Amino acid sequence: MAPIYEICAIRYAHLERTARHNFIGGDEHDGPMPLDYYVWSIRGPDVCFVLDTGFDPATGAARARRMVQPVEVGLAAAGIDPKLVTDVIISHMHYDHAGNHDLFANARYHLQTEEMAYCTGSAMCHAIVRAPYDARDVQAMIGKLFAGRVVCHDGTVELAPGIALHRVGGHTRGLQIVRVHTQRGWVVLASDAAHFYANWQQRRPFPIVDNVAAYLDAFATIEALASSPQHVIPGHDPLVLERYPAARAGLADVVRVDLDPRGGGRC
Repeated sequence: MAPIYEICAIRYAHLERTARHNFIGGDEHDGPMPLDYYVWSIRGPDVCFVLDTGFDPATGAARARRMVQPVEVGLAAAGIDPKLVTDVIISHMHYDHAGNHDLFANARYHLQTEEMAYCTGSAMCHAIVRAPYDARDVQAMIGKLFAGRVVCHDGTVELAPGIALHRVGGHTRGLQIVRVHTQRGWVVLASDAAHFYANWQQRRPFPIVDNVAAYLDAFATIEALASSPQHVIPGHDPLVLERYPAARAGLADVVRVDLDPRGGGRC
């Protein structure tokens, strides 16, 4: 039996926008549909993993994103000391997933070989493709690579019993999702394979995409890996905060997605 892990979604930033910005082809209703920005902690016996590292306040200001709290403050609220994080998983190298370069001084970083090749290769010659990347993040990751602190993976890998990475691509060339064993079953942290529940449930891709077919194909993989649809967690949906219980009483912006949704309702 795989170990049981606790997973926290930690919101650190927010962006007001409307639905037409969140689907290829827009949305005819175009009502409010904001994004939340999260990092994720995964804790189990003798290990503390973090999925994605977010961006810092300066980057948020430059891109007109509202900071809810610096990532390190959110981690502290969840009881996470960045110095004790053993491993950092980077779902992909976009600016909102790969910043805060110096925060996890003792951790190994895990990402897909395909993603590093993508964000350092000829695709970045195109301004529209490189826009969601930050050159400083890519440069910092190369520095960690040469310092022996990066592990590159090719496809599916088990990082620890009960924690596995799966490359699905679609949104970026080397996007990876994370499958985690919890007390309620197998949870899939989908990251930007589905920004919102609606991207996944309605099969309507987010407009930043490398390969539309791969993006759509990823949903079958996600559904096969998760114990049920309630075990799929999208990467940017404010509904995550609404649907899951607070990590502790009175704590805002940190919820436990290893626990059942509040009220047991459908996600």
